[in-house]
Order: sequence, then C-alpha cells, then structure tokens
Amino acid sequence: MNTQPSPLQRILCIGGGPAGLYFALLMKRRDPSLQVTVVERNRPFDTFGWGVVLSDQTLANLEQADPESAALIGEAFNHWDDIEVFFKGGRVRSGGHGFCGIGRKKLLNILQERCLALGVELVFETDVTDDQALAAQTNADLVIASDGLNSRIRTRYAETFKPDIDTRQCRFVWLGTKKTFDAFTFAFVQTEHGWFQAHAYQFDADTSTFIVETPEAVWQAHGIDQMSQEEGVAFCEKLFAPYLDGHALISNATHLRGSAIWIRFPRVICHTWVHRQDIAGRSVPIVLMGDAAHTAHFSIGSGTKLALEDAIDLADEFSRHANADVAEVLQGYEARRSVEVLKIQNAARNSTEWFENVERYTGMEVEQFAYSLLTRSQRISHENLRLRDAKWLEGYEAWLQAQVQPGALVKKHPTPPMLLPLTVRGLTLKNRIVVSPMAQYSAVDGVVGDYHLVHLGARAMGGAALVMVEMTSPTPEGRITPGCPGLWNGVQQAGMQRIVDFVHGHSSARIGLQLGHSGAKGSTQLGWEQIDEPLASGNWPLLSASDVPYGAQNQTPRAMTRADMDAMTAAFVAATLRAADAGFDWLELHCAHGYLLSAFISPLTNRRTDEYGGPLAHRCRYPLEVFAAMRAAWPSGKPMSVRISAHDWAPGGITPDDAVEIARLFKAADCDVVDVSSGQTTREARPVYGRMYQTPFADRVRNEAGILTMAVGAITEADHANSIIAAGRADLCAVARAHLADPAWTLHEAAKLQSRAIDWPRPYESGRDQLYREIARQQALNANTP
Repeated sequence: MNTQPSPLQRILCIGGGPAGLYFALLMKRRDPSLQVTVVERNRPFDTFGWGVVLSDQTLANLEQADPESAALIGEAFNHWDDIEVFFKGGRVRSGGHGFCGIGRKKLLNILQERCLALGVELVFETDVTDDQALAAQTNADLVIASDGLNSRIRTRYAETFKPDIDTRQCRFVWLGTKKTFDAFTFAFVQTEHGWFQAHAYQFDADTSTFIVETPEAVWQAHGIDQMSQEEGVAFCEKLFAPYLDGHALISNATHLRGSAIWIRFPRVICHTWVHRQDIAGRSVPIVLMGDAAHTAHFSIGSGTKLALEDAIDLADEFSRHANADVAEVLQGYEARRSVEVLKIQNAARNSTEWFENVERYTGMEVEQFAYSLLTRSQRISHENLRLRDAKWLEGYEAWLQAQVQPGALVKKHPTPPMLLPLTVRGLTLKNRIVVSPMAQYSAVDGVVGDYHLVHLGARAMGGAALVMVEMTSPTPEGRITPGCPGLWNGVQQAGMQRIVDFVHGHSSARIGLQLGHSGAKGSTQLGWEQIDEPLASGNWPLLSASDVPYGAQNQTPRAMTRADMDAMTAAFVAATLRAADAGFDWLELHCAHGYLLSAFISPLTNRRTDEYGGPLAHRCRYPLEVFAAMRAAWPSGKPMSVRISAHDWAPGGITPDDAVEIARLFKAADCDVVDVSSGQTTREARPVYGRMYQTPFADRVRNEAGILTMAVGAITEADHANSIIAAGRADLCAVARAHLADPAWTLHEAAKLQSRAIDWPRPYESGRDQLYREIARQQALNANTP
C-alpha cells in the first residue's frame, strides 16, 4: 500500500453514494493525515433501488484497491455464471458470464463502515444547497461532486462541464421480489400494444432485483401513466406471473406517487469533469465523479462499476504523482478516465438501443434472439462466447448451419458463421466475406490493366466469396479522378472481361461490379495526392442534384435537367449491358458517399424544388429510376445491390431512420441486398468511429426493412464477421483495409479458427503442392499456443 503524503490536506465529497464513499476511504487509506469529509442528504441506512451488478473484473479491481472492503463485499455477493432468456415460449441458457449481485444498501453500508474505521468523517441528513459555502466551511482543497444523476453541482457549473443529457425512449421501474433467480434472467412478454422485458437477478439470500422496461408508447398505450404505484406494480406482477412462481413484486420507493416510479434513463456525458472555483480567496477544483459525470444504461450493469473505478483511478493518480501539482493530477485523471468511460458508454448505447427496439428482433427464433441479446453491446464477440460456454456456442453454430443448409451433414465441428454459404437469386456465394470495392486510382483512360488483374485476382484466390471492382463510371465525367475506371466503351469492357475470366478460371470466388457517378465529388486528384481536392489542371465540368459544391475549394456542379437525367440513365443502362456481357456475377449501384445519386437522396445536397426534391420519397425518385432501368437490363438470375449512406453524420442530413425507408424503397424496386455504409456526403460530417461502427445501421436495415444487408466499416477479424452473421445483423461482411494488407485474409482468418470448412483455391488442392495447407495449419497451431 502506498501511504505517501498527498499534496492535499482536506477533501470534501458531496454525495455519499459509491463514488464519494469509495474515493474517501481510498484517499484516507493512502494518507491517514488527510481530513476527508463525506456529506450525504439521506440517513445511513436509506437507499432506493434494489441490487446492483458488478463483473468479476470489477471485483478484482476492488480487491487490489482495498482488500479489506473487497473481502466484505465478496462475502455479501450472490454470484452467478448463467444468463437465461425467455422469448416466444422458448428458453435459452448459457454460462460463463461471471457476474455478482449485491444489495445497494448492503454495499453502501460496507463502504460507510470502512470509511468510519479509517477515520473519514461521515455527515448524514445534510442536503447541500451551496457547495461553495460548504467548501469554505470545511476549508477544502478538493471538492468531489459525487451527488448523483441529478447533480446540483453539475447544473450549477454547466457552463464549464457542458453536460449532454439524452433521455432515452423506454420507461422502466426498479422492483424487487422474493423469487430467487439462479441465473441473470431476461423475460420478454408481448402484449396487444407491444413488448415488455424484465431484467431479473438475485442479489442476496432471498431477494432479487426485477426491472421492468418497455417503450414509452407501449407504456402509455396501457395507461400505466395514469395508474397508481400499486396498480402499476400489480400490472407487472400479472404480466410476468409465469416467471415469478407466485411471488409478489415489491416497490421500496414509497416516497414517490403514482407512475413517478417509472422513469426514462438519462444518458449523461460531460465535456469536462473539472471546474475551478474561487472560494475564500483560493482556487479550489471541483471534480465530477460517478453518475454526476456520466451514466451507462443498467442493461450492461455499469453505473456502480464506473463510479467505483472512477474513485480508484483518481486515488491511484494521486499515489503515482504524490508530489505533483493537483491540477496536473486532475488533468491526467480526466484525460485517461474519460476515454475508458466513453468505451463503456458506446457499448451501453448499443445495448440501450437493442432494448428500445426489441420489436426489431422478434421475427427471430429464440436461439438467434438470445445470441443477438448476448452480443448486443458489441463488446462480447463470437469467440468470447466460446470462452464462456463452448458447448452452448457450438450448439448454436450447429443450429445456425441447419437453418442455412437444411439436411446438410454437420461435421464434428459446425461451420463458422462467416463461412456459411448464401444464395441470392441464382447465385450461391461460398461464404459471407466480400472484398469491398476500393478505389485504386490506377486505370488509364478508364481502362483497367495488369495492376487490377493482380489486385483483384489475388483477392479472389484469397478465400473471399465475392470480390467487388471499385466504383466504375458509366461516363468519362463521372470518374472521381483520372485514375478511376469506366465502362463506356468496348476497350474498357475487354479489360474488365479479362479480370472476370481470370477470377472464374482460377478461383471459386464470384466477382461484382460497382457502378456509380461521382457527381459533385468528381474531377479530383488521385488518392495518394490531395484526396477530394480539385485537379491542378484539366478539370472537367460536374453534374449533381443541385448546384451544391462538395467544399468551398471544389467546383460548383450544374444541377441536372430532365434531359441530363434521361441521358445519365441511358449511360447507366449501357454500362449495365457491358457488365453483363463481360460476365460479372453481381452488380451494385453506388448511391452513397455524396456521389451523384447520393446527392439526390441527402437533403444536404438536394435543394431541388421539382418532383425530385423535398420529402425523402421524392429525393429517392431519380436513384430508383436508374436502379429500375438497370435491373431491367441486368440478367434476372443475377443479384443487384445498392450502396447507401445510412447516416450523414451531420445536422439536417440522412439519419438511420431514413436509411430504413430508403432500403424499403429499393426493396420495392427489386433490389436484393443493401450495402450499408455511412458518411462522406459532406465535409461537415463528424462520424463516431470504432470497430464495426457501421454495423448497427446494417442491423436496422436488415431487421426493419426485411432485406439482406452487407455490413461494412472497421470489420477486421473473423471474430467480427462471425458475430455479425450469427447475430443476424447482416448477411454479408465487406472487408476493405484488411484485404489491402492481406489478399488471403479470409483464408488466414479461417485457418486461425482451425476450420475444416475452408474452401481452398484450386492450385492448392493438387497433390504436388501442400505448402499452403501446411502454412495455414501452422498458423492455426501458433494462434492457439500460449
């Protein structure tokens, strides 16, 4: 234990929840000379709510920070490994999840007693209305604002903290029951107005938490907003009677009236966590901690975890920098801790949205529904589930394979989800991996050459099911750069056909072509020069939906006339016929990323006042006309997809809600697959990046519009792809950058899985050349060697 003296002498914690109490005891433990005071408005044994949840990892952190209180907490915890899901009369149970439940009151009492034992001053039944006056009275060098979700201190200094509070869509009520659940239980019940879900877990010898949640509209449709507290609890008790075994539901929030016990979760993010205030002639830092600084939805059980780990982090920072300036310590704490919290909040956002949209997934069978639930945050992956419960996951893989290949013989180990085949129209893809179309800027006068043959041919032999040629223009002026390919003449068609023939002759992959027109983003420099910047010379005129330039430095395009539109549609059809003659297996229309057709769809770039502007359905008219004309010219047995930007990441632009409607319109036009991307429609876009960051958009489109989707964006591992396919978030995974680094990415990732389902390229099937198989075998062995 580090007991070096702190640069502080007096610490005031306003709020006696987990954050304030734990920080107080940790600081007092590290430096007994400190004067530490915790002020709480409630009495010592008052608390509201029931049990809280911590993971095994958090318990380990507590053990390292303060073994004495960790031992008491560990003794009081109810531990479970299993999660059980009840849905549509079915039941799924899996293990290895490692969580603990403890009564909130018990946890606070343990921390209170530990504080007293160390000499922390605890002041109860004191409602702090003026933090500055109390800080002056206690002569505090540091004020910890741990005053909870509705923090007065955060509100008082909102100009500094800049809180962003997003009130979520569901209503929930925190109840208890004497029914003891031996697993963390999720139960879903459908009513005439919609779905309710319960989150239930045991937290002591004879009591469980029982949270009931439902969308606001469903809650109001049942009239719960008009019910008394007792009537609302009775409603829930009746609704979930099959899971309560005759036990009652109990509320301990008797201080609230009527439906006030049902709340909407507020997600809190603060721009900064530290405010400095002049108090009695001294600059005193006031630091947010716990729910005052941030919240994470209860569905990932992280509110208490975040509060305790905030306290650990700041106390550790003072220990590591015992003689440092307090401002420097606080700066380091906020910089590091805010990133960790953001990771949890991003996962919590995914989890929150899953529970807000249960209706989206109710077409699934219980097996896939449960898998989707378990992986909803994108923090738990396919292989992570295997570590937790290999037997259950293998059973799920076998079930999924049986859905895709009815009657097929399942070998000793089922086929990994990403290697399952997919049939679209008359085309069967051998697995779910697509080499995403990637601009190479290497064509000459729109003609692809040896570079493209090697680039695309190598990736076709690398195990992917479908290789997509980069965006190809139907006209010379539709190219993004002078190095982009085109398909407006026979020479270009011959160059494409040479690649198609190679792929068909030397691999079992299929090859597709993405057709698109650059619109306002055309006539720019090559990708390795100044991307999206106009050519230094030789610029050609641009067309777009409206005369809106991509940026101030870009050309202003001419808004298309009806004659322009007719001519462009004819050019797309001519390119489609050339693609069919060249032997392509798949055709995609590019309606994303601010290019010509995307510019019609986005309100940021479409300012037309005719029948092609205004409401979303009108803005989609011309892209749909082009698609319909291409579909009519393209062989009926071959698939067509469309790439869309599901989110403009800019105010006033396309939203994920719009993306679902766009997908429905293209589905009605006989589109087979929606390739779901986002952004790049405006220079003002501010995407929120992260692994698989665009997958939630593909999930929405697939499960709300009812159409096959292709997920793209930061998919870099087989684990990502397996999770996406197994959860039903998409039907195909397009991988770009990883394929640039490794043309045989699919084979190598499959080898890591030690899969026997690898579809090896023909040259390596011969008896004379087993080298590649041996390399893959060694990689698989190495990947699993500690």
